[in-house]
Amino acid sequence: MKLFEVAAQIAAVLGILACIVAGLARLAGSYYVADYEGMTLFNAGVGLMVFSALLKLELLLRSR
Repeated sequence: MKLFEVAAQIAAVLGILACIVAGLARLAGSYYVADYEGMTLFNAGVGLMVFSALLKLELLLRSR
């Protein structure tokens, strides 16, 4: 259970950071971040946040 909690927190933080970096790069006028397209990085960030939400949902279901 503790592993799920830690993984969910890490995935959430990484997802938020990826989205922020992609958004700031796009606002700066750049379409690419470290040779990756900004939208690809943004989609990866959203995917990490969804993964985090699913892990937290699994924790809620297991705690019942």
